[in-house]
Amino acid sequence: MFPGMDLTKMDPGTLTLLGAACCVMLTMHFTVQLLSQHLFYWKNPKEQKAIIIIILMAPLYAIDSFVGLLDIQGSKTFFTFLDSVKECYEALVIAKFLGLMYSYLNISISKNIVPDEIKGREIHHSFPVSLFLPRKVRLEHHTLKLLKTWTWQFVVIRPVCSVLIIFFELIGFYPSWLSWTFTIILNISVSMALYSLVLFYHVFAKELAPHKPLAKFLCIKGIVFFSFWQGIMLDVLASSGVIKSNHFWLDVEHIQEALQNVLVMIEMVFFAVIQQYAYHVSPYRGLAAEKTRKDKKNE
Repeated sequence: MFPGMDLTKMDPGTLTLLGAACCVMLTMHFTVQLLSQHLFYWKNPKEQKAIIIIILMAPLYAIDSFVGLLDIQGSKTFFTFLDSVKECYEALVIAKFLGLMYSYLNISISKNIVPDEIKGREIHHSFPVSLFLPRKVRLEHHTLKLLKTWTWQFVVIRPVCSVLIIFFELIGFYPSWLSWTFTIILNISVSMALYSLVLFYHVFAKELAPHKPLAKFLCIKGIVFFSFWQGIMLDVLASSGVIKSNHFWLDVEHIQEALQNVLVMIEMVFFAVIQQYAYHVSPYRGLAAEKTRKDKKNE
């Protein structure tokens, strides 16, 4: 596979970096392949721009993790910065996903366009949102604008919190109560964003079915889910002493970060493959074929 390279004589660190680089290249390969297909069949810019932003999430996570692995002895602020880059992009992806769903239904908030067949549809708010809003509301322009606002607020709050967290870590003032404050704010913010997506999908599941919205959404949340929960699991393993440090230049925290980065890079390969199904170019290829047939018919 690698001419002139004897893998059996490499140390574990070099092998890890080599394997990580392969994962990044595979993720880039599948993503660029899908990206080029969409660019070739560029038939619906509004939808396909959102799709491109979404599918770039996997390579961004992979590259971000690879950088973290290269500078494994980086400071806590450095790792916070890397995590912030991923999380801020995640916020943008969530907003673009809702915009994609709006586009599928021919909804335009800026142009005040809501198809007549979906106006007046009943929306049921769940607990605890029902404590602040009526349990049942009718779908209208104002309702859809509110759902969009709930999603986009996370796009604003996430970067602001990230900048503040990095600032407080740099000046050496980051007590536990401040950390918990940011955690609570971000959890409320992301919960509102995700709630708006789930609510929208629940109301329009039938209309959205041909576009495979669940597969598309699971690609996004799958990336975030694995990154978040395996981070929690690694924290537990480190706290319980399962993850230990046998290196005088690396402590447990840095080894934990290295494991997290390696796992993320491996997972991004799988998600890059899954995205080829969820965000396949076939609907736009069909539009191209239909346009060609019409052009030949008119000649």
